[in-house]
Amino acid sequence: MVEKLNHVGIAVRSIEQHRAFYETTLGARYDGQEEVPSQKVRVGFFTVGSGESKVRIELLEALSPDSPIAVFIDKRGEGLHHLAYGVDDLQARLRQLKEDGVRLIDEQPRPGAHGTRIAFIHPKASGGVLTELCEETRGPAS
Repeated sequence: MVEKLNHVGIAVRSIEQHRAFYETTLGARYDGQEEVPSQKVRVGFFTVGSGESKVRIELLEALSPDSPIAVFIDKRGEGLHHLAYGVDDLQARLRQLKEDGVRLIDEQPRPGAHGTRIAFIHPKASGGVLTELCEETRGPAS
């Protein structure tokens, strides 16, 4: 089952243009950036809260015009892109969702930021919200 809210993904044209708002206005901690070439995206990481209430905000910036984030922004503008929930065994969860008839974008896990494995549930299956399932790696932190 879902363990917790892992992060909120927000599509932006430029991480740097929005960084001051998250750091200065909201007081979020900036944790750096990472590129995920397989998804044609640069991700800027921010942390809000601490301990059990800690949540990451990920600003998603397209690396190319054909990136899913670029297509999203062209169609809908900047804003909320997805909610990501942590799961313990992503492969088993995807198998169960498929058996239950839930519409999936990904039937197999793929690499995500921070060394995670991720998969998306289609928005039509979740009330119009793109939903990401995220499995943390079990190895040493990088």
